[in-house]
Amino acid sequence: MVMAVPDPDAGQRFAELARALRALWPDVVAIHHIGSTAVPGLVAKPVLDVQVSVAALAAMPAAALAGLGLIERTGLADHKPPAAEWTDADAAKRFFKSLQPRVNLHVRVAGARNQRYALLCRDYLRSHPVAAQAYGLIKQRLIARDPQDEDFYYDIKDPVFDILMAGAEEWAARSGWQLPASDG
Repeated sequence: MVMAVPDPDAGQRFAELARALRALWPDVVAIHHIGSTAVPGLVAKPVLDVQVSVAALAAMPAAALAGLGLIERTGLADHKPPAAEWTDADAAKRFFKSLQPRVNLHVRVAGARNQRYALLCRDYLRSHPVAAQAYGLIKQRLIARDPQDEDFYYDIKDPVFDILMAGAEEWAARSGWQLPASDG
């Protein structure tokens, strides 16, 4: 894994992919640019993370997504924050990956805890540059420790996010943050 300053074209690449996804899948609830490339100035892997919010996980055009180079990786679910008491349904998702261009497509149910988590995290880091820089430093140090071990990276990154999200939840309550409208 390699970290770098986000590609300045990530927003344009997201917009193009969002248009293609809407054309294939007109009944999606929302499409959002998430992850590190969605936070200005945050170091990131050269991967575009996209969240598609749907009414139900079963209703999706997997074959059409394969036409975009997005191949499903089955059996994945999101990390469950330890104190949040998430159910399996709260962490359920479908996940598609493309290697060229590098895209991670996270399909989550609209209104589910994991759908909200990704958006709150993104918006919190956008609004708190010091927290984003500290998180970026943690990511760089994890990669420096073992650039090939993704399991190690996520074993540390997930609990760090749980700490970060405690602040994000307080910020959301104070600021009146709500789920944002679709980005694409």
